[in-house]
Amino acid sequence: MKKLLVILLVTLALLSFAKPLKVALLLNGTLGDKSFFDSAGRGIELAIKQLGIQGKIIEASYKQENWRPYLEDLSDQDYDIIVVGTWQMQEILEEIAPMNPDKKYFIFDTSVDYSKPGLKNVYSILYKQNEGSFLMGALAAMVTTSGMPKTNAEPIIGFLGGMDIPVINDFLVGYIEGAKYINPNIKVLISYVGSFNDPAKGKELSLAMYRQGADVIFNVAGNTGIGLLEAAKEADRWAIGVDSDQALIYEETDKEIAKRILTSMMKNVDNSILRGLKLHLEGKLVYGKAEALGIAEGGVGVADNRYYRENVPENIRNKIKEIEEKIIKGDIKVGTVFGMSQEDLNKLRASVRP
Repeated sequence: MKKLLVILLVTLALLSFAKPLKVALLLNGTLGDKSFFDSAGRGIELAIKQLGIQGKIIEASYKQENWRPYLEDLSDQDYDIIVVGTWQMQEILEEIAPMNPDKKYFIFDTSVDYSKPGLKNVYSILYKQNEGSFLMGALAAMVTTSGMPKTNAEPIIGFLGGMDIPVINDFLVGYIEGAKYINPNIKVLISYVGSFNDPAKGKELSLAMYRQGADVIFNVAGNTGIGLLEAAKEADRWAIGVDSDQALIYEETDKEIAKRILTSMMKNVDNSILRGLKLHLEGKLVYGKAEALGIAEGGVGVADNRYYRENVPENIRNKIKEIEEKIIKGDIKVGTVFGMSQEDLNKLRASVRP
């Protein structure tokens, strides 16, 4: 009888062990942005295919009043891990995670404040977007005076930000530093839309920058950035995508847009979520702390697709690879907005003002 009981307990333990990991991704927005949230969604899809998890994606829309109730509801369900992202979810998670100590949470593209109690069940994923943006700034600075089609002789490039907030300005700092690394006299037109969900305004501001002489504009605006890509098509100028490989995303729906995206700065949200879930399953993931993923860790990089190879001359692409290696080796130290004073940020922006 005792032997049968032992066998039964072992069997139950094995069945419990074999139970798929249940993961929910809560988006404080929607899929279809062809950028940030779509990349997060791909991370869950990859984990379903490669790791055998049981995953669900919940779109809470851009209405802020939805976000907390959705997270509370998911926390009451039987999910093992709940994944959220962006600075807009930070405070909400800081309140809810301590109330659910048996749950595990991921937050990407920001970190919770670990000086607050009860957050040992949260893993924060940060990205060194300043490193990837340094490459984009260097690329834009080389392209703008290269004599390539769709360029003019003026060393003027553009930057479209969703909002004037630290994470977007971290892109900006890297972009300006990369551009000045190539050309200390480069000029950068900078526009903030004030929203990550206003493509019409994004298009309006991008067209204005193209009219002012920018022939390359970097999209750092989420769903708003769709307007920039449309503006690049309308103005017949160049764009640089962000987060996802936006040229390949547009290839099947609008090839004229795809052909105007030189490359994209990949913020590999998908790979970072997949990596975190894999480490969790292996028992190697450390909760209660933040981890920053840069070029060396595969967190950010250049979308090396056929559009990049066809449109960007080989000597420029080789220079980008050279700069990438220097960043990995530490020969180039890229500045970051985090820890930078507002005065210093303003000085940096002023240094490239046309």
